[in-house]
Amino acid sequence: MPISQSELDEVALSRAEYEAIVDRLGRDPNPLELGLFGSLWSEHCGYKHSKPLLRTLPGDSDRLLTTLGTENAGVLDIGDGMAIAMKIESHNHPSAIEPREGAATGVGGIVRDIFAMGARPIALLNSLRFGRPDSARNRYLLDGVVGGISFYGNCLGIPNIGGEVVFASCYDGNPLVNAMCVGLVENGLIMSARAEEPGDLLLLVGSDTGRDGIHGASGLASRTFEEQNELRSAVQVGNPFLEKVLIEACMEVIQLDSVVGLQDCGAAGITSGAIEMAERSDMGLRLDVSVVPRREEGMTPYEVMLSESQERMLLAVKPGREHEVESVFRKWDLDATRIGEFVDGDSVVILDGDEVLSETQIKVLTDPPEYEFDPPKPAWIVTLQAADLDAIPIPNDSPSDLLLKMLATPNIASKLPVFRQYDHQVQTNTVVGPGGDAAVIRLKGSKRGISLSTDGNGRLCYLDPYIGGQIAVAEACRNVSATGGVPVAITDCLNFGSPETLDGQYQLMQAVAGIKKACEAFDIPVISGNVSLYNEAPGGAIYPTPVIGAIGLLDNVRKHASAGFAGDGDVVYLIGSASLKGDASTLAGSEYLDVILGKVEGQPRLDLD
Repeated sequence: MPISQSELDEVALSRAEYEAIVDRLGRDPNPLELGLFGSLWSEHCGYKHSKPLLRTLPGDSDRLLTTLGTENAGVLDIGDGMAIAMKIESHNHPSAIEPREGAATGVGGIVRDIFAMGARPIALLNSLRFGRPDSARNRYLLDGVVGGISFYGNCLGIPNIGGEVVFASCYDGNPLVNAMCVGLVENGLIMSARAEEPGDLLLLVGSDTGRDGIHGASGLASRTFEEQNELRSAVQVGNPFLEKVLIEACMEVIQLDSVVGLQDCGAAGITSGAIEMAERSDMGLRLDVSVVPRREEGMTPYEVMLSESQERMLLAVKPGREHEVESVFRKWDLDATRIGEFVDGDSVVILDGDEVLSETQIKVLTDPPEYEFDPPKPAWIVTLQAADLDAIPIPNDSPSDLLLKMLATPNIASKLPVFRQYDHQVQTNTVVGPGGDAAVIRLKGSKRGISLSTDGNGRLCYLDPYIGGQIAVAEACRNVSATGGVPVAITDCLNFGSPETLDGQYQLMQAVAGIKKACEAFDIPVISGNVSLYNEAPGGAIYPTPVIGAIGLLDNVRKHASAGFAGDGDVVYLIGSASLKGDASTLAGSEYLDVILGKVEGQPRLDLD
C-alpha cells in the first residue's frame, strides 16, 4: 500500500526523498527504517540544505587537531601539551515548547559533546534571543530558558561566564537558545567518536532509555512550528546530577586503553550516535535493541532507537575488556550495557534478540540528498538598503532624554538580572565574568588564559546577510581582543528560517559567504558549529541570526583588559575612526533607528581591513 503523506510528515520526509530511499534500498522501507531515515536525513542530523555551504568555510590551522564536522566538537592545540575543545549548538525549538527543559537539555547536550572529546568542561556561554519583553509569553520564555540554563549548568559545576541576550519582535514564538561549551584536554587523551577494529564492542552508558525526545531531530528541529501539533513529548527531560556523575565516570574511564571511542547519544539517540560511529570507523554494526535498559514498559524497538533520553553516552571498547569498563561505571552507580559490536562490512543490522528488524547499508542511511541553490537577491532587501537615512527626522527630545530612553531599552540595559542567576565563579578560574566585552578564564597551573565571546546581530543580517555575517565574526574577534586575547578560532551557530523559501536560501547562502570572508581576512578557522533552520512561527521567520563563538589566547592572564574606566584622570581614546561625528549611513540597522523611529532599514557597512 502506498505510503500516506501524513506518514511522511510524521518523520519530516518529502515524497521525493521517500522515493529516493525506495530507489536506494530497492524496496519499501519498513516502519523502523522509515524512522531511521527520517532522523538521519533530517536537517538537524543530515544538514541537507547547509552542508554544501559549510564545506566552503575555512577549516585549516596549524593548531587544529580535528576536521570540521567529523567529531563531536572542534579541538585546538594551545601549547604546553594541552588542547581546547569548543562548540556552540542550538536548542531553539525545544525551548519554544518547554523553555526550562529545552534550555536545560541544550546545556546538557553541548557539555556531552565536549567531554566526548575527552575534555573536561571548564566554561559555558550562551546567546539568547526573545520577542519583546512586554509580552507575557515572551517573559515566560525568558524566565524558563534562563532558569533552565542556570539550573543545569550550576548543578554541573561549570561556570557560565558570558553571552548575550537580545530582544526583537521577530523572535516572538521562536526564541533562540544557543549554548557554547569549552573544555580542556591533554593532547594525548583526545577521544574520537569511532571504533578501531572489527570486534570492538558498543557500550551504552548512563541513563535508562525512555520515550522522551522521540522525533526531536526530525519532527521538532527540522520543521516550522506551523506544521506542529502536540510537541511536548518531543522535548527531552534532563537530570544534571546524573550528567555530573557521567562526566566524572567518563573522565576516569578514558584513562583506560580499553576505551577507543566515545560518542554523545544526542539528536536521534542511539540511531545517530551508533550508526555515525560505525560510518566514521568504516565498519558495519550489529545492534540489539532488546538489551537496552529502559525506564518505561512496553517500549517498541522504534521508540528505543529514536528516543533522545538525556545523559547517555556510547563507548567503543576493545573486545574482552568490557568488564573493566563496566566496573568503573558501577563505581559511579551508572549502567554500562553492551548493546552491539562493530563488524566487517558496510551495513547496520538491528536486532530484537534473535529477530532481525533491519539490515541496511550505512552509507544509504547517512548520505541524505544535498540541496544547492543560488536564489536572487530579494527585492525587499534592495528597497530597505536604498533607504535615504539622511532624510530621517531629528526627534524633538533633548539629547539627554534620548540617551536615557536608549539606555533603558531591553537590548542596552544591564543584563544583571539574567547572569546573576549563573554561577560564574565555580572552578575558581574566572578572571573576567559576564557583563564585559568577553569573558576571561585562567588555565590553572600556568600564567596563561583564554578569552571567550559569543556575538551576533540578526537585525544587520536581515538588512544584508553577507555584511551581517562578516560583522558577527568581526564583533566576536574584537571582543576577544579587547580583553587582551589573540583570536585563534571560532565556532558558529547558524539560526535561520526555512531553507525551502527563496528568502531563506538567500539569507543562509550570503551569511555563510560573509563568515567565510571575515575568517579569511582574520586568518582564523571555523572549528565546529551547528545549523538550526526552520526557525519560523505563524508570524513569519526570525531575522537570519548567525551567532559566532570566538576564542582568544592570552600568554599572561594577569595582563588582561576589562571594560570600564579604571580611574579618575584616565584618557579616553576612540580607535578606528577619525571623528566622533559619523554620517547618517552609520545608523543602518541601529538600535537608535529601531527604538526612536521604529525603522529597520539602511545598508550596513564594514571595512575588514
